Amino acid sequence: MEKNNYQGALQRPIKSGFNAASTTEEVIKGIDLTGKIAIVSGGNAGIGLETTKTLAAAGATVIVAARDIEKANKNLKGIPNVEILALDLTQPDTIDSFAEKFLASGRPLHLLINNAGIMWVPLQRDSRGIESQLATNYLGQYQLVARLWPALKAANGARVVNVSSLGHHMAPFNFDDPNFQHREYQTLVGYGQSKTASNLFALELDNRAKVFNVRAYSLHPGSIAGTELARDADIQLFKQLGFFDENGNIRPEILANLKTIPQGAATSVWAATSPLLNNIGGVYCEDCNIARLLSEDPDVQTEAKLHESGVQQYSLDERSAKQLWLLTEDMTGIKFEVK
Repeated sequence: MEKNNYQGALQRPIKSGFNAASTTEEVIKGIDLTGKIAIVSGGNAGIGLETTKTLAAAGATVIVAARDIEKANKNLKGIPNVEILALDLTQPDTIDSFAEKFLASGRPLHLLINNAGIMWVPLQRDSRGIESQLATNYLGQYQLVARLWPALKAANGARVVNVSSLGHHMAPFNFDDPNFQHREYQTLVGYGQSKTASNLFALELDNRAKVFNVRAYSLHPGSIAGTELARDADIQLFKQLGFFDENGNIRPEILANLKTIPQGAATSVWAATSPLLNNIGGVYCEDCNIARLLSEDPDVQTEAKLHESGVQQYSLDERSAKQLWLLTEDMTGIKFEVK
């Protein structure tokens, strides 16, 4: 019987040979991606850019899905094996257009890195009325995978990697009010919910797609210095979380644990390429390894949990994963039949 990771059945660290300090250069060493096709959303900045560089240097052709084409051209200039196509995850029409252009090329898709995301934003809604973090961090991933499914299946050996976050500790998925229509909006709760959804999606996708030799993973890249993710953040949120002191200065213990960009992108590259994962999927990864499963009461949400490694059980729950799949089909109007 094929194993799955429902309820975290496979969620235990392995001897990966890497750790939190490992870099993309270290995890890609000895891996040849010649002839492989990869797509990296948001692959023109931060850890997405580092992921693009690493995969391209290993021989892959990398299609960077970017919202700002001018910025992408500037940041990716001189990097071989890279193509750029427009994509805005908040605009469903651009997701369809991106997928149509790629499928028209007739190429298989070996690696899909769902890297793009937003955080710390005030309450905003897309054209469908969907809260922006849920729309960008999860529904955009779902639609992109659904539209690119023929190319993933054609690869006869593909991986989908969802860049999630330890922020999923902040909230389970709220099936009663996912769009904050009847509850007070809190940006970190919205973020946490979107990342929990991303984990559940990888879990369910892997179980449905593995028969076609397509595996899926979610991951926490780490707290990283030098990215643009916090550009919309209110400093009071950093104080609330204990990242900054009362004077607005980052606390030394937080600073000491920040990863560099090559370290932050390493888990994405590891999940996408490690041969150790050839026969396992649906797992949540961190620090270039499979993360440990937490056993705390999922109803107890504390600030301290944001600093604790590991994956919450509610983001690997079989019933929630299947329920979310059906809800997502309804929210997006896209029935994703993995067949």
